[in-house]
Amino acid sequence: MKATKGKDTARSSAEALKPNADRKVGKRKAVAEPRSKRQTKKETKAKKDPNKPKRPPSAFFVFLEEFRKTFKKENPTVKAVSAVGKAGGVKWKSMSEVEKAPYEAKAAKKKAEYTKLIKAYNQKQESTDDGEDEESDRSRSEVSHEDEEEEGQEEDEEEEDDGDE
Repeated sequence: MKATKGKDTARSSAEALKPNADRKVGKRKAVAEPRSKRQTKKETKAKKDPNKPKRPPSAFFVFLEEFRKTFKKENPTVKAVSAVGKAGGVKWKSMSEVEKAPYEAKAAKKKAEYTKLIKAYNQKQESTDDGEDEESDRSRSEVSHEDEEEEGQEEDEEEEDDGDE
């Protein structure tokens, strides 16, 4: 019998010459770092200041506070928060500008209060930051030198107290 010639035989002979590792086609996965070395999203995220004033609600959320009470009275069996939100959204969209006006006025009033609070908060933050900057302007050697002097004075005072007894 004759050996068959053609595409199949050429492919198989070419594959036979290649090492096994090269036969696998596809992307290689990157080596994953162990979890202990990588920082989680929570660690990289900046900490929130609990003293910072909360942002004011929009006109829709002011409306939703009121709507939630009436919706609960009308539908006491509905416990899903999403149902209240959806019903509130439908009602809000169907309202005219005149009907929305009182809620927008309340939202504007709350926003004005918020701007006053945030200005006061920012001024307070800047004043505390200024105090920290003065200390950081001095070199560490100056600070450590002053600490050593204070420790030396405290030790001298203790020795004097021990000598008096």
